[in-house]
Order: sequence, then C-alpha cells, then structure tokens
Amino acid sequence: MTSTGPSSSPGSPGSSGPSGEPTAYADRVFRSGAGVFWGCAMLAVVAWLTIDAMVKGDAATIWKVLAGLLFAVPLIVALTIRPAVYAGADRLLIRNPFRTITLPWAAVDAVRSGYSSEVLADGAKYQMWAIPVSIRQRKKAIRNQARSAASNDPSSTRASFGRSAASSGKPTVSMSDQTVRDLQELAESRASEPTAQGKPTVRWALEIIAPCAVGLVALIVLLAAA
Repeated sequence: MTSTGPSSSPGSPGSSGPSGEPTAYADRVFRSGAGVFWGCAMLAVVAWLTIDAMVKGDAATIWKVLAGLLFAVPLIVALTIRPAVYAGADRLLIRNPFRTITLPWAAVDAVRSGYSSEVLADGAKYQMWAIPVSIRQRKKAIRNQARSAASNDPSSTRASFGRSAASSGKPTVSMSDQTVRDLQELAESRASEPTAQGKPTVRWALEIIAPCAVGLVALIVLLAAA
C-alpha cells in the first residue's frame, strides 16, 4: 500500500499559520501499490493480445475482441487501479471498484481493521479496498513488538543481549493497521468541526459499470451468433 501527502505546503496538517494555529488539512491519498502494479501488467497483456488478434484475426474475431475489450478493461481498472482512499480535512472519500462513498468525519463511528479495513458510519459498514490487510505483515509486526518488549525488560538481560539490535528500527505495527489508526485519530479530531458535518453519500461508478455491461452483452450476442 502506498500513500501520498500530506505535503509540507502551507496547507498541510503539520504547518502553522502566523498565529501558530494549524492551517487547513491537506488531503492524503492511499492506494495499493501491488494492485496498481498488477493492474498495469494485466492491461499491458490485454493490449498485446488485442493487437495480435486485430492483426491476425478475421472480421468476426475482431468484433469479439473489441467486445471483450470493452468488458475486460473497465473491470481490470475497477479491481486494481481505481480503488483509493482520500482523507481530507472535512471528509473521508472511499473509492471502491464499483462505488464511491463520501463520509463526513462527523458521520464516521469507527475505522477498524480485522481481516479487512472498514469504516462504520451511520449504521452501515464500508470496506476500503485500497487499504488491504496483510496478515503476514501483522504477524511480523507482532513478533517485532514482542522482541522489542523483551529487549527493554531489565529483568531479562539475556533476552536484551542481541535482541535490541535485531528489533531496532523494525515496525511494531503493520502498515495497514497504522493507516487505520491514523484515520481513526483523524476522524476523532475532526468530527466536531462545523465543516465536517453531514450524512454519508454513495454513488455507483456508472463509468465502470456501463461499459462492462455493454461489453458483456455484446460478447454474449457475438458468441451466440457464431
């Protein structure tokens, strides 16, 4: 998972105005680096197969390829590249494969991480596809935490000898869990702001769903007519 922001510009959370008070929060964007990579890789493969079929195939094959392309490309983009989470000063915007959820901070009840990262808001639960949970990273972080605790225990000189160096600088919280904690803290700190009030809104990603549906129908018709 990758994130961008906040920057060190005057609008970032860490900066202060002339009076010393924090200025407006800058947006933070969270994405799955692995998802973006594999999405680009699959699109490259699809492009290569499409070009090959267009060059070597007959007219019927080309139409089938175009219909399959109209179905597959939006689907790949939706599942890999599209997911993102935008954390701003007033709201949390979750862009999942087929829906975009806008949650004012006042509407957020909790941000938690179990087997998936999710937000509880106004009696509903929304998953965050862009912040996948890695059980492997979580277990590794727990082991690092245990080693760090053992190395800092003065009653365990043998444990501290050699372990402190091994555990130094190693994360004791997985990246996804830390991101969820940061979002929870941001929700708690911004919920009382007048600009962070409101109700959750959900918008279906018609720009993804419509071409997928058209491509699927066209592909079925062409295959049935063959």
